[in-house]
Amino acid sequence: MQEKLYIGNLSFNTTEKSLEELFGRYGTILSVKIIRDKITNQSRGFGFVELQNISDIEKLLSDLRGYNLDGRRIRVKIAENTVDTE
Repeated sequence: MQEKLYIGNLSFNTTEKSLEELFGRYGTILSVKIIRDKITNQSRGFGFVELQNISDIEKLLSDLRGYNLDGRRIRVKIAENTVDTE
């Protein structure tokens, strides 16, 4: 099973590597992307993690609801289908 997750309320200091470490325990990481301002390259406070072989999506969502990452309580939900404009 493959899922794309929306991760919100990220600290501006959160890195792709820290998201890989956190979400990697729930499945195989396919991609991690923190959305950044095109001019300043600063994080916009949200990103996406794509996972494969998730054993239990409900457990992942439950475990990480309100999880404190880099001093911020993150929001995790299944990403809605969107068109990639990049």
